Amino acid sequence: MTFSSIERTHRWADCSTADFDRWRADGTVADTVAVLPLGATEQHGPHLPLNVDTTLVDGVVAASLAHLDTTQRTLFLPTQAVGFSPEHAAFGGTLTLKAETVIRLWTELGECVAASGVKKLVLFNAHGGQVGLMDVVGRDLRQRFGMLVYSVNWYGLPLLDARGDDVNALFDAHEHRFGIHAGDIETSMMLALCPQQVDMAQAQNFASTSEDRSRQFPVLGNGRSAKLSWAMQDYNAAGAVGNASVATAAKGVALVEAAGRALATMLGEVHRLPLSTLQNWL
Repeated sequence: MTFSSIERTHRWADCSTADFDRWRADGTVADTVAVLPLGATEQHGPHLPLNVDTTLVDGVVAASLAHLDTTQRTLFLPTQAVGFSPEHAAFGGTLTLKAETVIRLWTELGECVAASGVKKLVLFNAHGGQVGLMDVVGRDLRQRFGMLVYSVNWYGLPLLDARGDDVNALFDAHEHRFGIHAGDIETSMMLALCPQQVDMAQAQNFASTSEDRSRQFPVLGNGRSAKLSWAMQDYNAAGAVGNASVATAAKGVALVEAAGRALATMLGEVHRLPLSTLQNWL
């Protein structure tokens, strides 16, 4: 089956209630995958705007559209532009909700998805500070509604270019480990998506205090065994870490395109994964 032009816009909000009634009647609503894009509005150093995470998640979603299977119904819910960002609260402009508010918000959106008859939901995220909350929401929706829920971060996807080469290789191991906020990776993606919002005159190599700990503490500093409950100023007073000065739009384009392809591939797999994967005993 090939879906209508309205459905191929892939935006939940473009559909009508009559569409959902029709899908319930013909039994295809259960074949739908809903995606909730999760961004944030928080400081990203002196050179980037507050909208970085929201811009990135929307950019990857847009890059995925051309690769989606048109025989599968995928609907993207409205992007959540304010999330859980207390680690950036000391910096002007940051907007953050409390953890319990975010959990309730995402959960209630998931409840609405379930009420519409959709049984598969992907929480698609661009902000590292929200990773733990996604798991809480997903487990709750799975338990109470028997929904198949996946939590996905764009940067955790297999990032391969059209030839199958790993785009991660554009950035060295040091940047991958320590450049976690407004460094080369995010700055490059913003140069690709919204170059007019990037002030490269303010971009620099923002060193992280975690680099010092990695040299001084074999266990605390190894990046695997223990996690510091940090605020951004603990890493760098400028609110950024990573070498933003070497960012380029070309690297950003490669990342966005690779993430878009990977997102489409992953969503195709969610479509194919049977609901019987979940064993609902209660």
